[in-house]
Amino acid sequence: MHYFVTGATGFIGKRLVKKLLERKGAVVHFLIRQESEGKVADLRSYWGVSAARAVPVFGDLTAKKLGVSADATKALKGQIDHFYHLAAVYDLEADAESQIAVNVDGTRNTVDFAKAIGAAHFHHVSSIAAAGLYEGVFREDMFDEAEGLDHPYFMTKHESEKIVRQESKLNWTVYRPAAVVGDSTTGEMDKIDGPYYFFKLIQRLRQILPPWMPSVGLEGGRINIVPVDFVVAALDHISHQKRGSGACFHLVDPMGYRVGDVLDILSKAAHAPKMNLFVNAALMGFIPKSVKKGLMALAPVRRVYKAIMQDLGLPEDMMTFVNYPTRFDCRETLAALKGSGIACPNFKDYAWRLWDYWERHLDPDLHIDRSLKGTVAGKVVLVTGGSSGIGLAAAHKFAEAGAITIICGRDQDKLDEACAEAKDRGYQFAAYPADIADMADCDRFIQLLVEKHGGVDFLINNAGRSIRRAIEASYDRFHDFERTMQLNYFGCLRVTMGLLPGMVAKRKGHIVNISSIGVLTNAPRFSAYVASKAALDAWTRCASSEFADQGISFTTINMPLVRTPMIAPTQIYKNVPTLSPEEAADMIAQACIFKPVRIATRLGVTGQVLHAFVPRVAQIVMNTSFRMFPDSSAAKGEKGAKPQLSAEAVAMQQMMRGIHF
Repeated sequence: MHYFVTGATGFIGKRLVKKLLERKGAVVHFLIRQESEGKVADLRSYWGVSAARAVPVFGDLTAKKLGVSADATKALKGQIDHFYHLAAVYDLEADAESQIAVNVDGTRNTVDFAKAIGAAHFHHVSSIAAAGLYEGVFREDMFDEAEGLDHPYFMTKHESEKIVRQESKLNWTVYRPAAVVGDSTTGEMDKIDGPYYFFKLIQRLRQILPPWMPSVGLEGGRINIVPVDFVVAALDHISHQKRGSGACFHLVDPMGYRVGDVLDILSKAAHAPKMNLFVNAALMGFIPKSVKKGLMALAPVRRVYKAIMQDLGLPEDMMTFVNYPTRFDCRETLAALKGSGIACPNFKDYAWRLWDYWERHLDPDLHIDRSLKGTVAGKVVLVTGGSSGIGLAAAHKFAEAGAITIICGRDQDKLDEACAEAKDRGYQFAAYPADIADMADCDRFIQLLVEKHGGVDFLINNAGRSIRRAIEASYDRFHDFERTMQLNYFGCLRVTMGLLPGMVAKRKGHIVNISSIGVLTNAPRFSAYVASKAALDAWTRCASSEFADQGISFTTINMPLVRTPMIAPTQIYKNVPTLSPEEAADMIAQACIFKPVRIATRLGVTGQVLHAFVPRVAQIVMNTSFRMFPDSSAAKGEKGAKPQLSAEAVAMQQMMRGIHF
């Protein structure tokens, strides 16, 4: 038996050809562009047949009679028993012009060619999209009843089917598959489409929330999903049954699911939070179209909507189809498949395979270089306070990744030691003495950076001063607040504002501010330090809004306690779980790679939430810790004295790790 197939290189077509070639003596002629001739060998290898059984026919879907040569047309005349037309644009995001050229004009060219070679039967693979947004149950014998065909995809699928129905002089059969997903046994899929658009959203929820936490889902209309292996098996079986012209079959799941059910099933497959509460998207239907149009005409609303959809990888018009109103009757299909053993599997049984394949092969993040080297290699990175502690650990990471790494600090000897250490490791730092707390020295340093390095691409505002002293012990130490603010706020601000003009000119740059978990938890005994860091946080939020459209981004790291020389005077910290400088440097590296607005530990976020929703409870917790832990010997002006901690204090240390007491 001889077959002709268009779209044989596509996701469905490739598998259909393989299925057809399993029949004894079958020969498949397939349309392929001349410039794609190099793909033929790989296709034959996939199909497992020789050149005699898989014959390429060179042409173009958009050309008259497919652009097939006269000799090839003559050779095929009267030879084709079944002609399958699968070639089409299956993409909601494709522009109308390309969809018309392929789906509509391409179908007309295909029908004309099938007639020219005298094919015995024409099989047109349409789509349930041909029904448009029909309200209610769409039967297999319905066509003209389609409505809501405004979207180019719906319109072109309907028009292409109309061409087959009205212009084909051959016996024809139409097949309308539902939204086709990957193989139900392997999960294999070739692109992100249909329900796959929601996978990234589910993945984000899983990253943010623990799997046991209930979440809010979106309830909408019904969505019909079928795996590719069912579509191919059903198409192959039904097309070989003897029948006259004009039949139509819905290759759909007889069950069908609401959008909320699909999201919940996929969330379970992804080990993401289960969606227990659903917001009915039908409520959006009560908003007049004029109001929606007016809102989208507002630049801020439009930008926010586009940014959210882009971040989640969703097409901008995806929400239009959330309330999909059509259900599909498939009694003719079920009758044709009766006794064959071919049936659409339950979505719940194979959703995990779809998720697993997507996360291993199709997740867009897999194809993005998320390495530190890919982010900073060849770029200029400035780490203030880079001669020791967190700053030095971060500087080593940047230099190892190939960045032009600049460090600064007040102590020339420490800078020299850091450079020597870098040289021993096989790279180098550009080290400059600078006092960030001195505004005049800041200006000198910035001018030097511009002259020697042309500014910087990444700025790590790490230099800082911490003072742990209760307010009641600071009545006569107002200079503690002044000097902390001078370095942690004014110094960082002076450096940042000096380098921003250069970043704006290049329309790129990233600034990382090392803040504190204490800003989120309002840690007692750190009023001077926390206030200075909170001021920087507030300024950063304002700056982020102003520079969002100029290619400049900011990350605030609410750093937990890190074991550095800065905390050495506080003896009780020797028994407190802390991060190492290298672990803190990893957080800085992640800030440069992913450029999030904020990086904070779960403990810090919990503290922030407590202060926001139950401030009195938060105050009691922090006051209790304040009374448990005394001022350090250094804060009291005592030397050599060891603090005495109660059993309760030791337990509290372990329970609230990372908080500054």
